[in-house]
Amino acid sequence: FGGFFLDREKGMKSQSFKRLFGNIDYYLLFSCFLLCALGIVAIYSSGIDAEGVTVSNEYLKQIIWFGIGVFLLIAAAVFDFSRYKDMVWILFAFAILLLIITLLAGKVVNGARSWLGIGGIGIQPAEFMKIATVLMLARYLESAEFDSSFKKLLMTGLIMSIPLALILAQPDFGSALVFIPAALVMLTLADVDFQYILFGVLSIVGVFLFLSLPLYASNHPNPENILFTAITNKNVLIAILIFILVISIISGIGWLKFKKRYYYWLSYSMAILAISTIGAIIAHSILKPYQIMRLLVFIDPSIDPKGSGWNILQSITAIGSGGFWGKGFLQGTHSHARYIPQQSTDFIFSIIAEEFGFVGCIVLFILYGILFFRCIVLIETSKDRFSQYVIGGLLGIFAFHFMINIGMAMGIMPVTGIPLYFVSYGGSSLWTGLISIGILTGISARRYSA
Repeated sequence: FGGFFLDREKGMKSQSFKRLFGNIDYYLLFSCFLLCALGIVAIYSSGIDAEGVTVSNEYLKQIIWFGIGVFLLIAAAVFDFSRYKDMVWILFAFAILLLIITLLAGKVVNGARSWLGIGGIGIQPAEFMKIATVLMLARYLESAEFDSSFKKLLMTGLIMSIPLALILAQPDFGSALVFIPAALVMLTLADVDFQYILFGVLSIVGVFLFLSLPLYASNHPNPENILFTAITNKNVLIAILIFILVISIISGIGWLKFKKRYYYWLSYSMAILAISTIGAIIAHSILKPYQIMRLLVFIDPSIDPKGSGWNILQSITAIGSGGFWGKGFLQGTHSHARYIPQQSTDFIFSIIAEEFGFVGCIVLFILYGILFFRCIVLIETSKDRFSQYVIGGLLGIFAFHFMINIGMAMGIMPVTGIPLYFVSYGGSSLWTGLISIGILTGISARRYSA
């Protein structure tokens, strides 16, 4: 009888393992690995100079980081986060602690104290904070199913405020931006009223406009232009802000007392303008001069064609020179002549476009499209809300990195230092991406479990 029950137990475990193994989303997994392979190829090419001499071993480091990342992916897939979701605050607190230590004793790279490590070995805690924040928000939103939309929005903002403040203090404006689309996707899945989602999106757009337009006007002064005077004069801006706040308060009181819709929408609009203006003022005080210059060259690269605008201009030239089929592997003239700074990280897409052309770009887009589509499928097929929120948050992070990185390489997005996940050189970003895929793989394997 002992042997019978032992064999039966082994059989049940074997069936459970087969069921778990069979439910893995292999499309998601293979698209991730193919993107990593494409990235290693592009990084290798970026390390070759015009004479064909290897001047960088970054591709070897990327291969090592990928090998370690695969083990991290497997560990994240095996660990059932939904089962231990009440403990995610520990991971969140630990990530916060790492950010504090980074601020106090971190290494300054490219003007930001965002690295933690010894010598040439280090990590970027802000990358891992993205996953911890998504898990924390997922846990809250699941527990707040019956809360009002306003409370969900408020609590989400409070949870995000801690990592955002610490990351902005580094300062790392690009990494801080990533949290916003992740939260917006999760709030959408949590059935938060669309007007609150729209409020957040318009406020973000407003901050960008109210930050960049005065900077651009101050670098292209026209004393006869009334708009220039309005948006560059500090006293005028303060007066406009006070006016907006007064109108917002009055219309808010009108809505509470008379319940007229036009009072509500007037208050709604004025609140967006007020938050946008205040956010722009705060951002202007936080941003470093080189970050401000990045915004300016995004609007007009000719402002500093041999300085901050050089990256964008050369990247656009390299992408355009690739044509339909590309110049061929290791035949990229711009990348091998070292015309594009940070070509293995921020501008890795320009190398792919130059050497593999339009066809190579389409392959890259298809692989990311598969990744995004499979995330949407996972949201639809997952049974528990916690997993759905986690998938939505990670999807928001992936999509934002994809859009911003490729957009800035093409000159249609500001340069923010955001890497292209799985493709750009860098251990922290690669590990974060692979851990995220591991979490998604684990969710896909368990989505049909009872």
